[in-house]
This record gives sequence, structure tokens and C-alpha cells, in this order.
Amino acid sequence: MALMDFIRKQFIDIIQWTEDADGTLAWRFPMADMEIQNGGSLTVRASQLALFVNEGQVADVFGPGTHKLTTQTLPLLTYLKNWDKLFESPFKSDVYFFSTRQQMDQKWGTPQPITIRDKDFGAVRLRAFGNYSFRIASPALFHTEISGTRDTYGVADLDGQLRGLVLQNISTAIASSGIPFLDLAANQQVFAQALTTQLAPEFAKIGLQLDGMTVQNLSLPEDLQKILDQKIGMGMVGNDMGKFMQYQTAQAIPRFAEGAGAGGGIAGDAMGLGAGVALGQVLAQNLSAGLQGGAAAAVGMKPEEVMATLEKLGDLKNKGILTQEEFDSKKAELLKKLV
Repeated sequence: MALMDFIRKQFIDIIQWTEDADGTLAWRFPMADMEIQNGGSLTVRASQLALFVNEGQVADVFGPGTHKLTTQTLPLLTYLKNWDKLFESPFKSDVYFFSTRQQMDQKWGTPQPITIRDKDFGAVRLRAFGNYSFRIASPALFHTEISGTRDTYGVADLDGQLRGLVLQNISTAIASSGIPFLDLAANQQVFAQALTTQLAPEFAKIGLQLDGMTVQNLSLPEDLQKILDQKIGMGMVGNDMGKFMQYQTAQAIPRFAEGAGAGGGIAGDAMGLGAGVALGQVLAQNLSAGLQGGAAAAVGMKPEEVMATLEKLGDLKNKGILTQEEFDSKKAELLKKLV
């Protein structure tokens, strides 16, 4: 009876995996009741690694190539099964194949704004998203930590865990980089590198290699976005403050014009935002120069001319371009000319 059972057994001569394109990371070779023939052939393709597991214990790992299965090529499995140096009977062992191809364009993002701490702005809420790529680097670690004894394990099975890993480490990555938040926001490559530095060891803990990470978009609160726009504008003109004043004035003029047409008040708001400060300085300088020149000629001014000038000054004061003190000073100078 034992002889008939032996004859009915099927023996495996070739072990291989023709990898599909559906994002499979790990695949278990179907053994059923079959046994591996002593001296059988193991074929591992260029984008694969093969792992032998005996009764739950990880044994030998094979890289790309064709391997003849003997005690010499299976040293760890030989030790686990207490084989003699020259075993001749077939044997059973679980064989897992792992894809080492780079898994491209994996998405990550922040479903809700996350809060980070910045040395310049304190608590900042932001949203970001991008992509990354990875590959299996340690099949033994990936098998014990992630895929286990499943027949197949794919990229989709791992997606949620990796997304969570990215989100968990964003705040730590920014803090450990020591880079001011606005510099990270203005240079997304720096942000991506900070994330990569933080995440690479976390991926390695589960047998993965993080090959690349990009930040495609970084959404800031509106107030911080305005500050960032100002910082970028300053960078465009360098250290030339004259050019920077021109830049600020050009940004503020359209809003100032709208405010003047709507009855005033917007000019003061623009000044509060920063762009109007430059506008106010430029207009104040021009007005001061004009008044200084006009004061010298004011001796021959007619009363109606003085009143017209006072009305214009009052209009500038109402729009927030002149302060009350500046208006009172010019008013006193002009009224003296009427005495």
C-alpha cells in the first residue's frame, strides 16, 4: 500500500512564476499534495525573489537565475529538516515568490487638514498630496510582517497601511528637517526630501524600499498663502528695495482703483495687507514733494486756490492716505498764507 501511495504522488521538477501585471507583490507556489523533486529546478526571473518556508520558519532566499535544488543550495532548509548531506527523497516546503519591480504612482494625501508646528507661525493647518514608488527589498521581512501565508498579496492590500504611514510621519518629517514652513511650502522638492528621509526607515521595517516621493500640491491657509506670495515676490526682485516697492505698488493699484470708484475705504484695507503700505509711502512721498514745492509758491495763492487745495488734502485724509496729523500740519501752513 505504501508503495502504491508513493507511485501515485506527483513530483515537481520546475518551480517558477510567470508574473502577471495586476500589482501582485507576493504569490505562493501551489503545492497541494505534491512534493519537490530532489535536484529540481527553481527559476527566478529578473524582477523576482523566491523564499522557502518550512513549517512557518523562513529558510532560503533565491535571487534571479536558475537554481538546482540540493542540500548545497538549500543550506538553511537542510538544517531545519535535519537532512543528511545527500538527501535523495522528494520534500515538501512552501515556496513564495515576491515581485521586486518598482510599484509606481502610488497616491498619498491628507483627507482632512493636519496641524503641524512651525517655529515662525506656531500651529499651521495644511493639506497636501502627491505620489511615491516602492519595491520589496527583504522578502523574509515582508513575509513575516505583512503578507504571511496568503496565496496572493497585492499592492491594493497594502495601500491603506502605506497611506497611513505617510500621514503619521508628515509632522515629524517637517519638525526634524529644521526647515521653516514657508521654505517647505515654496520648495516642494525640499518637502518631498524631508518626507523621504523620515519614511525610508519606516518602510524598511516591513521589508520595503522607498524609491521616490513627490509632493504635487500643498494647500495653505489663506493668510499664510498671502505671506508666501509676498515672499516669492521679494525673491523675484532680490535685495533691491526700490524694485520691491514698485512691485508692491503695482500689486496694490488695481485694488486701490476699485476702492476709489466704490467710495473709498479699500485703500486702507490694501495698506493693511502690506501692498498698500508701499502704495501709501509712494503717494505720501510724491504728495510731500509737491506740497513742499507748492508751499514756496503759496504766497501768491488766491483764497479759492487755498480752499481747493485743502479740499484735496481732506479727500486724501478720508481715504487714509494722509494721517490726521499730516492733514492738520499742511492745513496750518496753507491758512497762514491767508493772514
